[in-house]
Amino acid sequence: MVKHQPLQVYERQLCLSCLTGIYGCRWKRYQRSHDDSSKWECSWFFLLCCSFLLLLVWSYFWLEILALCHIVLGQQLNLYWIHKIVVLAILLTTITGVVFIDDFWQDEWDIVIISLQFTGPFLHIGALAVVTALGWVIAGQVVRVERSSDLLLVLYLVPLFISSPCIMDRSKLGPRPTVIGRRGAPMLAPEHTIMSFSKALQQKVTALEADVTISLDGVPFLMRDRTLRRTTNVDKLFPARQDHDASFFNWTEIRSLNAGLWFLRDDPYWTVQYMSEKDRNRTANQTVCSLAELLRLAARTNRSVIFSLRRPPLQHPHHQLWVSDALKVIQRSSILPEQVMWTPDWYRKKVRAAVPLLQQTSDEKLPVAELKERGISTLTLHYSQARAQDIRQFSGSNVSINVYPVNEPWLYSLMWCSGVQSVSSDAPHILKKVPNPVWIMSADEYGLIWITSDLISVAIVIGIFIFQKCDTQWKMSGMRSYNPEQIMLSAVVHRPSRDVNLMKEKLIFSEINNGVGSTDELSGYTGNGLDTYSRDDICTSRNETLMTT
Repeated sequence: MVKHQPLQVYERQLCLSCLTGIYGCRWKRYQRSHDDSSKWECSWFFLLCCSFLLLLVWSYFWLEILALCHIVLGQQLNLYWIHKIVVLAILLTTITGVVFIDDFWQDEWDIVIISLQFTGPFLHIGALAVVTALGWVIAGQVVRVERSSDLLLVLYLVPLFISSPCIMDRSKLGPRPTVIGRRGAPMLAPEHTIMSFSKALQQKVTALEADVTISLDGVPFLMRDRTLRRTTNVDKLFPARQDHDASFFNWTEIRSLNAGLWFLRDDPYWTVQYMSEKDRNRTANQTVCSLAELLRLAARTNRSVIFSLRRPPLQHPHHQLWVSDALKVIQRSSILPEQVMWTPDWYRKKVRAAVPLLQQTSDEKLPVAELKERGISTLTLHYSQARAQDIRQFSGSNVSINVYPVNEPWLYSLMWCSGVQSVSSDAPHILKKVPNPVWIMSADEYGLIWITSDLISVAIVIGIFIFQKCDTQWKMSGMRSYNPEQIMLSAVVHRPSRDVNLMKEKLIFSEINNGVGSTDELSGYTGNGLDTYSRDDICTSRNETLMTT
């Protein structure tokens, strides 16, 4: 036992060298340590475990590739049971994650359907290209199963069911939708501040949109959230009241708050790094804006204003006076009434009677007759409610459509092709750079692309199918020209032995019984190590073999 101790120690040291060398490049003995690992190294171990899990998931992606290879080679699919369990676990985890995300993103799923309207034609061509690239697999499956593949047929006919507003004649394309600065230009400056609205005006917006709340002393001011916590420093000046409703602060308290430092701190749109030093200093000194200030700015620049009015809570002293408080500010300002778009549905008749020239707008999708009865000339809709057929119906009845929020060029292009008159955007500086729809094509052009891509795909798949069909028939015909003894003999022809000689004789007798009687016909086997035999030689050899046995 003592004899083997040095060998065991050597093996242990070699194992340690491999472990520490591969993991931490500590190949030398003096570099190793039995001390506790540092927190830094433990954190890297955690990241290593996370990476391992990701690689494990990634490895199951390669199982899909292996499955496709099985199909190509005509092998039976037989996934190992442990892999099946892991695949099911990954699937259930993914489904759980999607359900969990759905709780936070429920209102945004509509964007997926809308994006399909914009990308549908290109997704069809892309899917057709992928399936055509997999034509070898599909054709092989058709040859083996001897039935047609419905997948290609479905893809070829998909364009019959694709409908996109951007598939239209260019001559029918309406004018470019005007852009309304939603809360100003909140990607360039703090929302609902004079600086934000000034930035929006620099981007050539035609109107300014805001959310209005009534203060404790009846002053309408601009605030989107229920509280002041997100966009002001209320936690510093009024820490005990930071969770209170914004309407329970008087105007003096609201005016004392800073409304710009949060933008520099949080950088919500990753744009602070592009701001000049002058703009940063200006941002740091922004205050909460009142409705009167916004109206003065709009009047001075000849722009329209659209705003939504939030009613104060029941305990608020202006709970019943909120509409009249807003109307007083509008009437006292220098802005023209027709430049103000009134959205609240509360007391609409009284509002129309008090200020008849106000543009009546609504954010509720109502029948055209009811909109006319209420005197509503503009409908403000979320992009998920703006369907092309509804837009055409409202536009045909002289009801303008304003869609919000539209921040991406592709969505702006889709709304443009749908025929909307205006959009409310947080990114007017981006939409300013969209002079034309991202893409537009006529039905004839799309039909030509559809038919051409289908014909190319059909030609490729048929060519692959014919090749595989002929290849399969050639292989089958080759198999019929061999009997089992020939196949076995070809496998062991280079291993001369007594058994091989017996197989040679069986093969020769088999050929004779099948009608091969001449020496010339049997001479074909000489290439595989067989000599040319006559009938007498065969019988003599057979007898000698039996006697030896």
